[in-house]
Amino acid sequence: MLTSESTGVPVIDVSALVARTPARTAVAAEIGQACRAQGFFYVTGHGVDPSVCDRLVAASRRFFALGQETKMQWRMSRGGRAWRGYFPAGGELTSGRPDWKEGLYLGSELADDHPLVRAHTPLHGRNLFPTLPGFREAVLVYLEALTRLGHTLMEGIALSLGLDATYFADRYTAEPLILFRIFNYPSRPAPAGQDVQWGVGEHSDYGLLTILWQDDVGGLQVKTRDGWVDAPPLPGSFVCNIGDMLDRMTGGLYRSTPHRVALNTSGRDRLSMPFFLDPHFEARVRPIEGLTASAAAQDRATRWDGANIHAFDGTYGDYLLGKVSKVFPELRREVL
Repeated sequence: MLTSESTGVPVIDVSALVARTPARTAVAAEIGQACRAQGFFYVTGHGVDPSVCDRLVAASRRFFALGQETKMQWRMSRGGRAWRGYFPAGGELTSGRPDWKEGLYLGSELADDHPLVRAHTPLHGRNLFPTLPGFREAVLVYLEALTRLGHTLMEGIALSLGLDATYFADRYTAEPLILFRIFNYPSRPAPAGQDVQWGVGEHSDYGLLTILWQDDVGGLQVKTRDGWVDAPPLPGSFVCNIGDMLDRMTGGLYRSTPHRVALNTSGRDRLSMPFFLDPHFEARVRPIEGLTASAAAQDRATRWDGANIHAFDGTYGDYLLGKVSKVFPELRREVL
């Protein structure tokens, strides 16, 4: 198994998974090893056309280059219960502290007559797309490609656990909750009075699988058993990490690893695009039968936030709303 030279984070060629050849069993084993050891891995051979990423990157840079007043036309408070739209630098909290980034919240584009939208389900609905030429189309094509890749990687994770390849699709992701963010990290100091220490503070992701595109500036850091290490960009790859729900399902065997993003001091803005493949909003997330729980699963002290996700009982929507509402407390009062 190859690793990123500076971090030891595995680099896994998933082309056999994408093509569904017999060699996918060996690829699944590599993914399983990475999920147990680091909770992070790079993927190459993923089959996503580079032009799909390039078009969205160009459109995103055009958007973030707009003036603040113009970008605020698409502010999140206008997105309603769908929780979509723009927030300015310092407008999102991690562990109660503002992050030094601006961004767009996006997700699956759902029509007004979709059952979950008609039921006024939070985090479901239409996107608040900036009215820039080609922006909407670039986002939707990217979401389609990453959703397809996400399902493929979840098949590999299922196989790595000795499960049928469709285990997660059958129970949780036939209609996944797809959330997507486009973040811009300004390369300039935070204003005086802002309690900012990081681009993004220490956290773990909430759902099943995160697939991250990052530009060549870097800044992502992963908390390993030996301390914090950089996860630098590798051309043509995505960085993947597992979330709290997969940690819960596997009894701590697969680790939802804390990570953060350093303040950007590169002299140019940093762009990153995390894509989240999560369980259906109304799914009750349960441990996988037959797996032996890790000793760490019972130890709250091993979690960055002191929480015990293995004691949680409820739907994924319950868990997600409890987390997201802390990120935007003012917006929470308006839409929940």
